[in-house]
Amino acid sequence: MIQLTRLNSKPLVVNSDLIKTIEYAPDTVITLVNDEKIVVRESGEEILARIVEFRRRVLEGLHTNFTGWPSPSGETAEAKRTDRPSEET
Repeated sequence: MIQLTRLNSKPLVVNSDLIKTIEYAPDTVITLVNDEKIVVRESGEEILARIVEFRRRVLEGLHTNFTGWPSPSGETAEAKRTDRPSEET
């Protein structure tokens, strides 16, 4: 989710996964996948930067908070990292 500003200065939060297109001229117009159009104050470049930052934070959070997959018994199985060598010798 990214926070943007409508032309009337009211804040708006948009689900960035629902953005279909961003038009740049003269105003910035966001078209959502349902074809709803939203006109905002931010530039296309600023919107893209906010989307990238939001996704970076989401992926970073997934990576650091993952503790393992639930087992059939409902307990969380120990997670094994695949991005680092095993600490076992």
